[in-house]
Amino acid sequence: MNPYRTESLLRTRIVAAVGRDLAAIEKALTENLDPYYDLVARTARHILFAGGKRLRPLLAVLSARICGSDPPESIRFSTIFEYLHAATLLHDDLVDGASLRRGKPVAHQIFGNETAVLTGDFLLARSLSIAADTGNPRIIQVIAEITELMSQGEIAQLFNRGRVDLTESEYMEVIRRKTATLMQGACQAGALLAGANNGDCNALKTYGHHLGMAFQMADDLLDYTADSGHLGKAVGGDLKEGKLTLPVIYAMSVADSTDRDRMKHMLGNRTIGEPEFRAFVDLLTANGGISYTREKARAHVAGAKEALAGFGESSPAHKLAMIADYALARRK
Repeated sequence: MNPYRTESLLRTRIVAAVGRDLAAIEKALTENLDPYYDLVARTARHILFAGGKRLRPLLAVLSARICGSDPPESIRFSTIFEYLHAATLLHDDLVDGASLRRGKPVAHQIFGNETAVLTGDFLLARSLSIAADTGNPRIIQVIAEITELMSQGEIAQLFNRGRVDLTESEYMEVIRRKTATLMQGACQAGALLAGANNGDCNALKTYGHHLGMAFQMADDLLDYTADSGHLGKAVGGDLKEGKLTLPVIYAMSVADSTDRDRMKHMLGNRTIGEPEFRAFVDLLTANGGISYTREKARAHVAGAKEALAGFGESSPAHKLAMIADYALARRK
């Protein structure tokens, strides 16, 4: 089946299953923004309402529900994870020199670098304030750990840029901190909000970890396999930034000296054209980088679904399993 059709069908099923929750999350994101300055509000809305999937807040809501509780404050609480995500995107786009995000010009090109950075700071602070409102020290600790680990991941990625000797284990540690920790934390905090026992909290934490790892690997694949119209941002960005992701790391580890030298030569070339980019993708494919990364991501999807086994055949469990499948099926 056409992969775009597979993604579309799965996305349609998920949206139909969680449509009411998504609508409530959208409303809460607006109500809890509450900035002091209109410019901050407009900048935040630019990144928050530009077509995001609301996956992270949805994970928090479903994780509370799978534990047998549906606290009335769960929707407001879930906005923490979208605000944290949006804050990192504002900062990442500026650091990476990106031009498009979700098919639209990035915030710093419209509102300026200073406003984008400060809006990201505001969203981070807003997340911490909402977490504090729960009065639950374990939840506050989880949110604090998320913000620290995500920062560590971004710093490590910055220092690793252009490193042609980056290992697979180093890459895995970066994406664990940069991406997986937020999804893991959303699931864990949702369970804590519901008053779940340690076993259920740990199971959902494991689910979120595997989901986040699969999600980032799929994202890294899309930079080499999607077209910009579907992806919503320019493809080949990782290559031009000299950012080694798993498809490149694996391909370079098994390639012969000729192919390896060609890939090294193209990495970090910001003026690389379409023919050279396609030649690079061909090298990744021929040396197994694309298929290896897809298999690794598929194993994490399986791990995520396995972590749900103890919750039975409940509706929230079914929805979380569909989200795990979507992590790899998505095309943007």
